[in-house]
Amino acid sequence: MNKYRAEAEKLRKAGYSYNMITNALGISKGTMSYWFKDKPFTPNKKVLERIKYGPIKSGARSHNRRVKEIADLKELGRKELGEISKRDLWLLGLGLYIGEGSKTTESIRIINSDPAIIITGIRWLREICNLPLNNIVIRLHIYPDTNKQEAIKFWRSITDIPKKNFRNPTIDHRTDKKSKKTGKLPYGTAHIMVITNGDPEKGVKLYRRINGWIAGALNQL
Repeated sequence: MNKYRAEAEKLRKAGYSYNMITNALGISKGTMSYWFKDKPFTPNKKVLERIKYGPIKSGARSHNRRVKEIADLKELGRKELGEISKRDLWLLGLGLYIGEGSKTTESIRIINSDPAIIITGIRWLREICNLPLNNIVIRLHIYPDTNKQEAIKFWRSITDIPKKNFRNPTIDHRTDKKSKKTGKLPYGTAHIMVITNGDPEKGVKLYRRINGWIAGALNQL
């Protein structure tokens, strides 16, 4: 976990307001709102003393009601979905590829920063596209302040992909990125790539089959 986020989480759990955490760590309120939107909050005594008691207590109650509603609806959604079949996985991965897969070159690549999306993409490649691990590699897109080894360690633990399958990360040195995005991707973005190892069935031919699946699905709709 990013050290600033870890420190912010400690303070938030201890009941400190966004303003107080911003003053202590220099993290924007917008970033913290993104991090903690689904986390319950109880203001501590210091916060209540600094801010009018009624509004902050009412705000905390409103926030916690929203957190509970989000959790309840997520649980309802999980129950409504039920068990996913192999065909469900095929179509789920196909939708993922339509949104996050490469389409301009005849190479197979899925890019995302969400661990759940990356796990789904790998499972789709392995179970639906029948690719063994030695045909799947990952290259991380990270930032100058990202700890390279920690990022690789994180994505290895998430994906169960061997270290030898990780390519040297690409570091984004752009200086025009919005400051409000700082810290939101502490482990960067994962690029899943398929390599052929000399077998065209696992390269350009598979890419064209995937495009056939996409065309077949979209034409039916």
